Amino acid sequence: MHIAAFILLIVGGLNWLLLALFNWEVGSLVGGMDSVVAKIIYVLVGLAALYEIFTHKKCCTSCVVKKTGGEQM
Repeated sequence: MHIAAFILLIVGGLNWLLLALFNWEVGSLVGGMDSVVAKIIYVLVGLAALYEIFTHKKCCTSCVVKKTGGEQM
């Protein structure tokens, strides 16, 4: 689940980059924002973001305090 959420977050991040630089959205590949498929993609990206917000600390080795006394970010 973590990998799927991470991939969806990459898609969302690239979408924002393309929108900012070229005024072009990934959703236009599947018929624009009025398309049901585009809306599903955007909902999945949003759900992936929520999933990462609530589970990131459990999955990320950089954020977890190591039992050997490592620092927490």
